[in-house]
Amino acid sequence: MTLPRIVSREEWRAAREELLVAEKAATRARDALNADRRRLPMVEIDKEYVFEGGDGKATLPDLFAGRRQLVVYHFMFAPEWDAGCRSCSAFVDQIGHLAHLRARGTELVLVSRAPYTRLLPFKARMGWVLPWYSSCGNDFDRDFRVAPDRADGADGGGEGGPDGRPGVSCFLRDRDRVFHTYSTYGRGLDGLGSTTSFLDLTALGRQEEWERPEGRASALGAPAGSERVRYHDEYED
Repeated sequence: MTLPRIVSREEWRAAREELLVAEKAATRARDALNADRRRLPMVEIDKEYVFEGGDGKATLPDLFAGRRQLVVYHFMFAPEWDAGCRSCSAFVDQIGHLAHLRARGTELVLVSRAPYTRLLPFKARMGWVLPWYSSCGNDFDRDFRVAPDRADGADGGGEGGPDGRPGVSCFLRDRDRVFHTYSTYGRGLDGLGSTTSFLDLTALGRQEEWERPEGRASALGAPAGSERVRYHDEYED
């Protein structure tokens, strides 16, 4: 194994400050990229999808649970499998408490192709409490390019396999209308898992005053994001 060089504290500090310049440049570039993502146009969803979840049948608007935004993680779980994809499971394990997303009017759910009766035992085994829905029998996975015959590397890169591919899709609700705002796959999932990383994919973002384009921070009629951070058991849903 090749390890880093051993140097004095002064040499380390100088090297660290040099790297910090590049890190700050990367942060500014990421902020600009997130702003460009929020400027993407959106597509209205006029197709009805029927999912199955813990409360029975549900439509796409139902998945919002009354919130303004929805983040869907396309979890690989084929209809004939008894357990979910290991990589997808590791991804879900790193997701924190949803209260912080929900305080910003954003819901996060898992959607898989397997029947709901197959999802339930595995969900219990993993100890997950995230909402999980089955898309078995509808065109949701095909339309959002995660089904086996649509995992062709388009809309975000990465080659799909015979069992499909994981991905994330974001939606915005305006009264009774639902819009698709963003999707990503493959390496586009790198670095996701935290509240802010998911919000950065959405049309409303973190809802901070410094974000661009202007006007999104007040879209939910609440204080800017950082001003309403609470302990997760203190939010009023």
